[in-house]
Amino acid sequence: MVDVVDKKTKRKKNYELFNQHMNIPLNNDWQQKLAKEIEKEYFLNLMNFVEEEIESKTVYPPQELIFNALNTTSFDDVKIVLLGQDPYHGPNQAHGLCFSVQQGIKPPPSLVNMYKELNRSTDFQIPSHGELTSWAEQGILMLNATLTVRDGEPNSHAKHGWEKFTNSIIKLVSDEKENVVFVLWGGNARKKVKLIDASKHLILESAHPSPLSVYRGFAGCDHFNQINEYLLEKGKQPINWQV
Repeated sequence: MVDVVDKKTKRKKNYELFNQHMNIPLNNDWQQKLAKEIEKEYFLNLMNFVEEEIESKTVYPPQELIFNALNTTSFDDVKIVLLGQDPYHGPNQAHGLCFSVQQGIKPPPSLVNMYKELNRSTDFQIPSHGELTSWAEQGILMLNATLTVRDGEPNSHAKHGWEKFTNSIIKLVSDEKENVVFVLWGGNARKKVKLIDASKHLILESAHPSPLSVYRGFAGCDHFNQINEYLLEKGKQPINWQV
């Protein structure tokens, strides 16, 4: 009994330390779901690394938005997991949701190609902005494999522990939920298939929507329609893609 109490106390102290230093609390059921992960040594080392980077360099997204994907889409609400690789590394772009950019920023090429596929396959009208918060609010966990990046240096925060953390999130959703759509675009995302139980979830794979690979399988993939067809089949509300 003492050990259980001690573990709970340690977990609480680690989470309080995490909030105190990073000022990026988890505000919903993810806090409880990830409590054990947050107390692990690798994660505390990761937070120390990110904190040092923020103090000495320009880091994206803004500190308070690092966990925006989790805070916008609670564990209970997750219907779709959309995987990205790395936050955008330019000023005012990243805001913690993969593929999405802040209002006032021109949609990046990969997102433009996503819009084109939506327009081709649905009644989606291509907007002038790239802000996709409304998708996250409908149950799409818009998760990058790495949640921070240094200004102008793509993948600069890779291999510091973020991938281990986000892999734990993917596996948690796979293990504890049913009938979730996992969207894996590009080689890096497709490697995550081993974390997902295909017997109880829908896995959609294709090339990445970037200009370098869009015509190797993304264009014409019809994933947006397949997602909504699956959600309807499982008695769930389909996604309104229009933003």
